[in-house]
Amino acid sequence: MESLKDDVTPSDPSVVVPEDPPLDFSIPINAPESHQKPKVESVPGLSDLVFEAKSSKDGAWYDVASFLNHRFLHTGELEVRVRFAEFRKEDDEWVNVERGVRERSIPLEPSECDRVNVGDLVLCFRETDEEAIYCDAHIVSIQRRLHDIRGCRCFFVVRYDDDEVEEKVQLTTLCSRPK
Repeated sequence: MESLKDDVTPSDPSVVVPEDPPLDFSIPINAPESHQKPKVESVPGLSDLVFEAKSSKDGAWYDVASFLNHRFLHTGELEVRVRFAEFRKEDDEWVNVERGVRERSIPLEPSECDRVNVGDLVLCFRETDEEAIYCDAHIVSIQRRLHDIRGCRCFFVVRYDDDEVEEKVQLTTLCSRPK
C-alpha cells in the first residue's frame, strides 16, 4: 500500500510531511524476552553488503545510501524506497527489488583485466554530452595490450544494454559484477 505522503503536496507551507525513517530490523536490547527473536547465527559478512539501485529517471545504477521504506504492489512485487549515495532526499525513488536492486558492482584494478572476458556483463561508466552515468553493458571484444607503468593499456569494446550502442573503453571505466 502506497504511503499517502507520496500523493500529498501541501499547499499550506506550515504543513510538514515527515520524512520516512530508515528501516531498522533490529530488536532493541532492552526488549522483553518474549518479544525477542530466538538467537540465530548471523551470516558472516551480511552486514558488509553494499547495494546499488537502478534509477527510473535516467536508467543509471547508483550506490544505495539507505533503504527508507518498502511496500508490496497489488501484483505481489516488492518495492523499496531508496536514498542514493550523495543525493538529496528529493531524489529518493521507489525501486522494484527484483529488477532494480543488486549487490554493488566492484571497480576493477589494473591487475584484474585478465578476469574480463567476452560476453561478461559489466557496469560501465558512460559519458556523453548530456550525461555521465553508470549503465549495464556486455563485453563484445577485447584488445589485450602490454601493461606499463601507467597500468592496463587494454581496450574493451562494450555494447550498452539500454540502446545497443558499442563503444571502445579502457579498464578504468569498468566495474565487475559480483559472482
